[in-house]
Formats: sequence, C-alpha cells, structure tokens
Amino acid sequence: MNRVIDYIIDEAGDGLRIEQYLRRKGYSGQNLAEIKRMPQSVLVNGEHYYMKQELNTGDHLSIHICETKCSEKIPPVQIPLDIVYEDEDIIVINKPAGMPIHPSLNNYTNSMANALAWYYQEQGKPFIFRCCNRLDRDTSGLTVVAKHLVSGNILSDMVRRRDIHREYLAIVRGHVSPEAGTINAPLARKPGTIIERTVDWEQGETAITHYRLVEERNGHSLVSLRLETGRTHQIRIHMKYLGYPLIGDYLYNPDMEYIGRQALHSHRLSFTHPITGEPMEFTAPLPKDMEKVLI
Repeated sequence: MNRVIDYIIDEAGDGLRIEQYLRRKGYSGQNLAEIKRMPQSVLVNGEHYYMKQELNTGDHLSIHICETKCSEKIPPVQIPLDIVYEDEDIIVINKPAGMPIHPSLNNYTNSMANALAWYYQEQGKPFIFRCCNRLDRDTSGLTVVAKHLVSGNILSDMVRRRDIHREYLAIVRGHVSPEAGTINAPLARKPGTIIERTVDWEQGETAITHYRLVEERNGHSLVSLRLETGRTHQIRIHMKYLGYPLIGDYLYNPDMEYIGRQALHSHRLSFTHPITGEPMEFTAPLPKDMEKVLI
C-alpha cells in the first residue's frame, strides 16, 4: 500500500526533530523504524531528510509509506463487501452476520479478511489486514480496518485509550427493567472452555457496559448498548447477568424461535480520523433478521 502523508510545520513543531514531530502525531517507534527502511520515505521541501534532522516553521514534510507485502495465510476470495466509507487511510465495513473477521481453522476462506484481500488484489494493491474493532462471527455491523501501518498503530492506540466509541443494538425478550443503567461486572474465561466467558468477581478483568431501552415491540425489547471496555462476549454476558440474555445466542441463551444468531448489531461507530484528525461517525441500519423480530 502506497500512501503519502503531508504536514505543514506550525510553530509548535519548530525546532523539533522529525522523529519527535511524528511521535507527537501518533507514530510508534516501530512505525518510524519501518519507515526509515522505505526508499525516499522522508522529504522536507522536496529534499531527503533523516529522522534526526530538525524542522522549521513552514516546512513541508512528506512521509512516503510503501508497503509491498501482503498478509500471509489470508487467501483472496471473491466475497461481496458492504463498504460504508473508504479513503487512503481507513476502510469502514458493515459486516453481515455469519462472516468471521479473519480466517481460522474452520473458516479459512469465508472471512472479511479474505474478502478484503480479494478487493485489493483486484486493484493491484498489496494489503496487510489490520482490523481495529473485531466483531464476533454472528454479530453484524460496523468495523474499521486500517490501510497502512501508521493508521493501524494510531487506531490501535485509540482502542486502548477507549477513544473509539461504539454503540450496539441488541434484542432481548420481555421488558428491560430498569430501562437504563450501567453494568459493571468483571469478566473472565469460564473454567473448562476456551470460548465461553463468565462474570468472575475474583479474577475477572474490568468490564463496563452502559445500556438503555430503545423500544419494546412484539414481546421483545430493542436495547442500545455503549461499551466502555471491549472484553470478549462482553455484551452477551452482561445482558445475561442483568437477566435479559440476547435471543439467538447459541452459547449463552439458545432461544432460536425468532432468530438463528445472537441478536447483536454494531450500529454506530465514532472516532477521530487517525491522520486528518477530523471527527468521523458512521451508522448501519438494523439488519432484516433483527427487524423481523420486532414486527
């Protein structure tokens, strides 16, 4: 993937070494080390510079990112993608239920990563898969993928700082009461399984979910959930802990009368663009299988 990122140096950057300036922009040490090895990767006013050279106010700094390798063990497969947004740094995808994010032993050729590998192969572009907010296979909705090493690092840092805000929609049976609140219950792996999680007050990791009732129809409640942390199966476990497990959840509530997968959808995603700094917000409508439950 080729990307040229341009900066005009303001007074705050005057006198800084290039490496210092880029670190303040969110580049990691590993990013800088990799960029150094790329040809003609650092230009100031059109001339090659080294990372230790200083910048002056008004300088035009260009960073040339050239990644030629592709993700190994991700074979390109022609699978349709619902692309919500794409630019030179990120791609936002509305993932359908039933599609894993990345290949695994039993899902080697039907993942979102396979589809992206094909998408970029058709454009003649190398692509390293860097998904920043992973979804369970049967959870539908929005996910963001970085297109190069710098946007990938900055987005990963944003995830760790909880600067990527996620809102999910879920369906449960009955009337949720209280209609809004916060679930603060630590989660850990359930003994005897590598897949399931459970509330564990002694050894669990902090997990916080904010929820509110959106509407109630056809004996079911549509619930909006905002994650403060991103533990594995967090919403699924927390709603079960509250007493309202998601319908269709084969692991935690195999109630398949109305839907054949956990009724969970990544509805809204908002964050600051990793390169431009612009606020970004995306929404994906409720998928048809969840809509039908509420009719």
